Amino acid sequence: MDTTPVFKPLIGSDEIDAVRRSLEVGWLGMGKSVGEFEEALSEFLGLKDRFVVALSTGHAALHLAILACNFDQDDEIITPSFNNVADFQAIIASGCQPVFCDIEEQSLCIDPNKIERLIGPKTKAIIVMDYFCNIANHQEIDKIAKHYNLRVIHDAAHSFGSSYNGRKIGSFSDIAMFSFDPVKTITCIDGGALVVQTEEELNALREMRLIGMNQSVNSMYQNKRAWSYDVSKVGFRYHMSNPHASMGIAQLSKMDFITSSRRSSCERYSELLGDLDSVVLPRTEFKEVVPFLYYIRVDAKDRDELRTHLLESGIDTGFHWQPGHHFSLFSGSRAGDLSVTDKIASEIISLPLHSGMDLVTIDYVCKKISDFFNSK
Repeated sequence: MDTTPVFKPLIGSDEIDAVRRSLEVGWLGMGKSVGEFEEALSEFLGLKDRFVVALSTGHAALHLAILACNFDQDDEIITPSFNNVADFQAIIASGCQPVFCDIEEQSLCIDPNKIERLIGPKTKAIIVMDYFCNIANHQEIDKIAKHYNLRVIHDAAHSFGSSYNGRKIGSFSDIAMFSFDPVKTITCIDGGALVVQTEEELNALREMRLIGMNQSVNSMYQNKRAWSYDVSKVGFRYHMSNPHASMGIAQLSKMDFITSSRRSSCERYSELLGDLDSVVLPRTEFKEVVPFLYYIRVDAKDRDELRTHLLESGIDTGFHWQPGHHFSLFSGSRAGDLSVTDKIASEIISLPLHSGMDLVTIDYVCKKISDFFNSK
């Protein structure tokens, strides 16, 4: 029996041809395609007063976002504990310390009502992450950040293409980060991007992604090397390559299809599972979001048994995530009340969601979930 995976990238002849053409050009490092991808992202996001920097991964983007803020050693960054470990690692790699905040039970995003009590003299930033098919309360968080003069790093790894109050995600944040890894809504095979507000931050990021070299972007975006440069700051090998950017450009051209198919799939899940008393569904109508994944919540005592039942039926599932305060590396980190985080982490299940997913597959997944609870 073939297993339906949780993730499945949308890879067709357009993507294969785009990467093949890039390989045939022979300029495999950062070059023309990277510049074109950045321009395509800027156009897609409708940016007027912000700048895009393409990077090798989403984690690289988070790391450089923090470094670009020029925080001091052991400054603190508030982050939801219910988050990907990449965020926590980026914080400590930058010499800062994570402070774990709880989430809202409805959105599973950071709870604005619990942020303020965690702010201390060393607090310098808040990481705000949109989760799966939910968007965080950016309006309230922005008010808090402005009041305490904090930077806001928007982890939009799950919400590319989505909107908030009619504005595209990435077009309004202090610093916005995207991930284009193999399982995201669009993929660059692997990749990430930052959106920043100032040319000063843009230029700093361009240097840091090229191991500190301030080579001319104008030359490199013509598939040329600039042999005269200075190194004035610490940098990393975090640039995006041409083949990865070519894949991203091809994926961007399919955003209308990706958006409609993922919304339809999530609407189908909610329709078919809505009558099950044992299942808690996302509270959204999917109108402004391009869903990254679809999740359900079940009683903690049923979760592992349900996941086994689904796997035996050829359906893979996941759970995102283990909270940060559960990891030994971060066990000593400062934290607030995390009762909602602990509750959600024991209940959540990620169901399969792919662009262009066959609705028959969704019907089958829902039937197997219904069968499980109806047999109890």
